[in-house]
Amino acid sequence: MRQTAENLQGRARKDPTIFWTRQVTEVAEELEKTGVYRVKKEYIEAKNDTIADYYLKLYRWFTREAGRYIQIPAGCEYPIWMSVDEASMLRPTEGTVTLKVEIPASEYLLCNYDAWGYCVNYWYVPLDDADKEAHEAELRRYGLSSDDQLFLTDKGNFYPLLKRKVQDSWKRVFTLPPADASAGLVATAWELRREWVKEVMPYEG
Repeated sequence: MRQTAENLQGRARKDPTIFWTRQVTEVAEELEKTGVYRVKKEYIEAKNDTIADYYLKLYRWFTREAGRYIQIPAGCEYPIWMSVDEASMLRPTEGTVTLKVEIPASEYLLCNYDAWGYCVNYWYVPLDDADKEAHEAELRRYGLSSDDQLFLTDKGNFYPLLKRKVQDSWKRVFTLPPADASAGLVATAWELRREWVKEVMPYEG
């Protein structure tokens, strides 16, 4: 059963909503040719090189958790990241375009991008400053200097409940509103459709 979208997912959702996403020019060409774009494993491998496997695993986790809130299209494993306002959109660079897209509410999720950064670094996502202080105090009691020791060393084998606590906190990427909504809020979708594209902004040098 899917969770009721609370907090972050329940805020400021409109149907449909405008977003912006920067993609390589081949994505725009694929959209025009086939009518749909989904992230391919090889794109992530090309972008992330030696750490690609790490991101592939993390994106699959993200997609599994996202499935608690929306229906992920069959065969989609990796999210497409989008800016929620024009002021924060990624401008086109050489070899890329920025797409302005209009997406139905059932096809996207809002995401706390600050919390996502914590996930990427194996850190605990705190509810607030008090929760952060309490967690850091707990780490010190166990003789740990940082959360990533639970994942990158054998410490996780000795403190499995603490490791699970950190992992469970990552789910807040979908529910915890960022401190700064203008900078810390993004959206994700799992496919783009040609009919959603309202504008293609090319790189102009």
